[in-house]
Amino acid sequence: MQKLELTWIGKGKEPEVEPRILLRDASKGYGDAESKNMLIHGDNLLALKALEQEYAGKVKCIYSGQ
Repeated sequence: MQKLELTWIGKGKEPEVEPRILLRDASKGYGDAESKNMLIHGDNLLALKALEQEYAGKVKCIYSGQ
């Protein structure tokens, strides 16, 4: 049986990223302000680190668009 592995340059050398704090900007709000949904604009890794503690195991969908 052949074993395959997904690999890339730099794999295993992930940068250390400290948790961040998300700040809400009401002027950029959209939709129902009482909703628990969030739209976060910024770097994916930094945003996920900011959400990690409070939302670990609770996130249903992450979309990364450009």
